[in-house]
Amino acid sequence: MMHYILFQSPATGEGGMSFFLLIGGMFLIMYLFMIRPQVKKQKEAKSFRAELKKGDKVVTIGGIHGKVADMNERTVLIQVDGAKIRVEKSALNPAGEASEEDIKANA
Repeated sequence: MMHYILFQSPATGEGGMSFFLLIGGMFLIMYLFMIRPQVKKQKEAKSFRAELKKGDKVVTIGGIHGKVADMNERTVLIQVDGAKIRVEKSALNPAGEASEEDIKANA
């Protein structure tokens, strides 16, 4: 009886390849649905901030609407209702669109 157990063939490695395909598929799905859109958003935000110029209408991430009065490499001076506010470029919302009604500049 003992010889029958010893002479049985070991289980084949069929599960190994399918396991790697499953893990690879999970990484592909994670890349397509999570990583790629985030990288795309970051590129759009970077190009938005690089293309800013004087007179552009902007909205901050805090919801302040204004016009760009002056800027340097890190900050932007925004004119809001006769007052001026200096904010970081990273605080500007690339998806926000300020309208003329929202901005009442005295310039």
